[in-house]
Amino acid sequence: MDCDEVMLTVRITAAERALLRDLARGHGGDVSDVAVDGLLEVIPALHDDSSVLPLLRVLARPAPFALTLWLPAPVADLLPLLGERLARTGGPAAGPASAALSAALRLWLAGDRAALAGALARLHGGCGDVVVARPPAVEAVGAAA
Repeated sequence: MDCDEVMLTVRITAAERALLRDLARGHGGDVSDVAVDGLLEVIPALHDDSSVLPLLRVLARPAPFALTLWLPAPVADLLPLLGERLARTGGPAAGPASAALSAALRLWLAGDRAALAGALARLHGGCGDVVVARPPAVEAVGAAA
């Protein structure tokens, strides 16, 4: 059995799932690869308790879809630490690794679509433009202004 990867489930919205799939398709990888790249970009920015507030805001929004991801063990090892920080600052105490994964991934996916695709291209040595189809606008239900 290969212990180099850990399987975790993330809770995301339909729009976030579609964006993740589009980024994976444009990148030529799978959604787990893209998720790992996103985590590597966002987790270092969450270095103290005050930086956790955006994660708590993300977790407060409903996310009806479950998506299973495979993460390299060293990346997955970072999630319980982030989950503990979330729990200390008012986040969910149950399943801290999955909650941290959901929050960090959703925070990353909230970025500009073109910037996310460009960052993936740069991360993997590409210098060309990555085309990511833009889905039709969907009005958020119950979104606060």
